[in-house]
Amino acid sequence: MGDLTGLAAVVMLFAIPLTAIATYGYYRVSKLRTEERLAALARGVNVPMEPELSQAARSRRAGILLVAGAIGFVTTFALIARVEPDAWVAASFGAIPFTLGLGFFLDSTLVRRDMHPS
Repeated sequence: MGDLTGLAAVVMLFAIPLTAIATYGYYRVSKLRTEERLAALARGVNVPMEPELSQAARSRRAGILLVAGAIGFVTTFALIARVEPDAWVAASFGAIPFTLGLGFFLDSTLVRRDMHPS
């Protein structure tokens, strides 16, 4: 179990700064796009606005990401379980994001159906 604790510590050591960098990068790119759009509008250039995703598309995207993340999570712990059988307990927690992803797929289907009644 000590080896697994060390692995978790190393993963967290790299995951937390990477998450912070990615979040800052997203914020910075968003801010630069806004400044660029405002500068173009100030010069009188017509800037086409990117259409926002529909509710169904957002739910579908969240479903894809959660299901893919769950599959990766379970696969990772299944590989660890080849050495440490107790890792199957951790792998079972992959059911949480998996079912959330399925819920988002269901939401996407229901939103699409509500938008296009028969």
